[in-house]
Amino acid sequence: MPDTSDYTGDVSVGGPPDVRALPGLTVTKVAVGPFDNNSYLLRCPETGEVLLIDAAEEPRNLLRLVGDGHLVRIVTTHRHPDHVGALREVVATTRARTAAHDWDAEALPVRVDERLHDGDEVAVGNARLRVIHLEGHTRGGAALLYDAAGELADSPHLFTGDSLFPGGPGNTQGDPARFTRLMDDLESKVFGPLPDATWIYPGHGKDTTLGRERPSLPEWRARGW
Repeated sequence: MPDTSDYTGDVSVGGPPDVRALPGLTVTKVAVGPFDNNSYLLRCPETGEVLLIDAAEEPRNLLRLVGDGHLVRIVTTHRHPDHVGALREVVATTRARTAAHDWDAEALPVRVDERLHDGDEVAVGNARLRVIHLEGHTRGGAALLYDAAGELADSPHLFTGDSLFPGGPGNTQGDPARFTRLMDDLESKVFGPLPDATWIYPGHGKDTTLGRERPSLPEWRARGW
């Protein structure tokens, strides 16, 4: 396995992926065009099974990164078109199962095999990720939490789609009710129970940590976006 100690999460469309080896899971982050989306391939090093978070675009690139692994599941974090552009082709090529939150599933361009709900577990090989429902950016936004230690003792890893970015929550199109729902979910389900060391992998752009973002929560509430 290559040295991944210099992982930064800074990737760009057309550039190389960034790879990070965690206990029990290897994360490959790649940026795909034309909307600079992040797709994440999670590989169990013991079984070779792969889970793809957001088949956003560039299906051939995503399939190349799967390589000789067995793509068993594609989780879509939410219904927006820029997060599903490669979904139909990757599913047709690999026959991987599809998963999305129940409230966004009908809007996807393929049949959803697994309709997710808050607290569900998603497996990739011997690794388990917990679904956290975050409503607001869309009704059925789903984040995935990987906690290798199982008791939040180490640094958890959270894949947030477009619900949380460096600098604030995802876009709620100026709707105060949606914004409030998203902030309430982020504070009660993410910032409340998870430690500052939690690493955030967003749907676009650079990574961050909860500790880096936590001091800005009152500012986000006040500005309303």
